[in-house]
Amino acid sequence: MNSFKLLYFFIAFCLFSQCTTVNSTSPTQTNTQIIPVRPQSISFAGEVAPLDKHYVLERLDRELLVNNFWHSNSILVLKRAAKYFPIIEPILQENGIPDDFKYLAVIESGLTQVTSPAGAEGFWQFMPQTARDYGLEVNGGIDERLHLIKATESAAAYLTDAYAEFGNWTLAAAAYNAGVQRIKTSLEKQQTNSYYDLFLNEETSRYMYRMLATKLIFESPESYGFVIPKAQTYPFPKTKLVKVSTSPIDWVAFAQSQNMNYADLREMNPWIKGYQLSNRNNKEYDVRVLVD
Repeated sequence: MNSFKLLYFFIAFCLFSQCTTVNSTSPTQTNTQIIPVRPQSISFAGEVAPLDKHYVLERLDRELLVNNFWHSNSILVLKRAAKYFPIIEPILQENGIPDDFKYLAVIESGLTQVTSPAGAEGFWQFMPQTARDYGLEVNGGIDERLHLIKATESAAAYLTDAYAEFGNWTLAAAAYNAGVQRIKTSLEKQQTNSYYDLFLNEETSRYMYRMLATKLIFESPESYGFVIPKAQTYPFPKTKLVKVSTSPIDWVAFAQSQNMNYADLREMNPWIKGYQLSNRNNKEYDVRVLVD
């Protein structure tokens, strides 16, 4: 019995020693995190960020670290970009908006049809009244803030107006977050003409740095540890547009007439709300349907 106990303790000691050795930290075996290299220079819409200012560099570094190590979110957004950037990019170009503004949609919504606590919705996070002011239909039956093409066109119009006010794309981007009047007032009170010299609330003060960090990762994902094969990205399904103007519109019946189910219809047309639309004025809608 005593011999058995001695053998048991000897085996247990050996196993413990082995586990301790395997999990110990040594100069050749460490869980080292590779910190992303800060850029020497970066611009947004052709406007150079003043990285010689210590707080500008530190704020950019913060957002770069947050995005680089928030792996699940960064990977998902990179995958979604393959699906949605080909829709967003030409609309921005047609409206004279710099391509870098596609990253605004990334930081606003993560390229999802999200709803904010304040009630902003869609990729471009329009509030209801602002959306209406820029030509989007927003009511109980239709919400075009969730219509990617129309909402992108309205975002381009807003940015065009903001640029006309400030003559500067960086300030136009900040105004998209805080509002034109708030940025205008801040510039006047603080007697400056640069976003990077403004003292703002935390959300708006982080806004441009989040966009710059997103641009860095998207333009060189491999440099930040993101290697996503094209086959792993999300493709946009084959679709076509069908015009609908009946009154009322039964969306379930319409979906079935197109060999789709209601879930397919809502996935392709998130701007549709509910099962039916009265459509008393026989307004014509372009509805996206799946193609076999």
